[in-house]
Amino acid sequence: MTEASATSKGSPLAGIRVLDFTRYLAGPFCTLLLSDYGADVVKVESPKGREFRHPGSTRDSYFFLSANRGKRSLAVDIREETGRALIERMLPEYDVVVENFRPGVMDKLGLGPDALTARHPRLVYCSISGFGADGPYRDRPGFDQIAQGMSGFMSITGTEAEGPTRAGIAIGDLLGGMFAAQGVQLALFARERSGRGQVVDASLLESMLGVLTWGAGMFFESGEAPGPAGQHHPLASPYGRFKAGGGYLNIAAGNDTMWEKLARVLGKPEWLEDERFRNAGVRIGNRDALTAAIEEVLATGDVDHWVELLNRAGIPTGPVLNMAQVFSDPQVVAREMLVEMPHPEVGTFKTTGLPVKLGDTPGRIQRRPPLLGEHSTEVLGEHGLSNAEITGLCESGVVRAG
Repeated sequence: MTEASATSKGSPLAGIRVLDFTRYLAGPFCTLLLSDYGADVVKVESPKGREFRHPGSTRDSYFFLSANRGKRSLAVDIREETGRALIERMLPEYDVVVENFRPGVMDKLGLGPDALTARHPRLVYCSISGFGADGPYRDRPGFDQIAQGMSGFMSITGTEAEGPTRAGIAIGDLLGGMFAAQGVQLALFARERSGRGQVVDASLLESMLGVLTWGAGMFFESGEAPGPAGQHHPLASPYGRFKAGGGYLNIAAGNDTMWEKLARVLGKPEWLEDERFRNAGVRIGNRDALTAAIEEVLATGDVDHWVELLNRAGIPTGPVLNMAQVFSDPQVVAREMLVEMPHPEVGTFKTTGLPVKLGDTPGRIQRRPPLLGEHSTEVLGEHGLSNAEITGLCESGVVRAG
């Protein structure tokens, strides 16, 4: 897909305009999701320099590229009075503001939620922070791994031997962005009924807490904090990661019927008469012995062999893939989860596709991530500024045009 062929026509958020003051990951991921489904997102950046660069390079880093597709870049210094006046001039044309500064930072600039929603009653104002807009930790700096640890997530991830373990991606940031995007869309939907916008308050900590589900449920039921789940499901067996010839696979024999099929497919019907494995509860108690027995059989064939054989028998099984394998996987390719576009600095920009497909109003990845200030002239022109005004702002350093 190229920028020239992409359009937001027919997308569910077509016509929605977003002013994006975010940086790092949680905020940019929120506005990326809005852009994917048709919103016109204008990313407000500092004219003094790019958000992230590769060390020793002048190009944007993978960190920036991965979270900023589909946006237009307006480089304006909002710490200068002239820059803030420019934003105020633009605001009546926007439906949504998103920012992820620490609570109070935007208030000091006169661009906080109370001030802007009072002046622009239809505005949806989304703030994303580490801990939320109030509470005793409100003013603490919040980063992904801090939220992973404080939410209890790390305590149930990993193994007893290695101790609490973080997720391999910034799951707190990403969930914060997802819940914030959901909140923005809910507020826009509510505005259709009431005619008024509102403040959306999302945090990394609450986003992590919001997905604990049965992890928290085990504590609520027993009163005891569960420990690390390791590589296997704490409530079923065999259900987890197993070593096979040449790699690893996951097997999810989540009930007795699947367990019986697994024992027979692996050529071990005698396991069904073994008192150590007679039901799910006993199998959980003897998980180590069962895992060792299963892996002894799996060592006789490679991962692909077992994935094909077990799935054919109706036993949910999948390989553990690395990133290079993932993006050549035929299912991933068929579902268009790899998208490529031309990019002036990196040659070809690669990004993940859209995980939610809508039949009638599909989202689209409309454009590559912007260069710093690439769209400043375009955006300011849309708001009635003359070329002379834009040139003057650039010469003063308040605006940077790419």
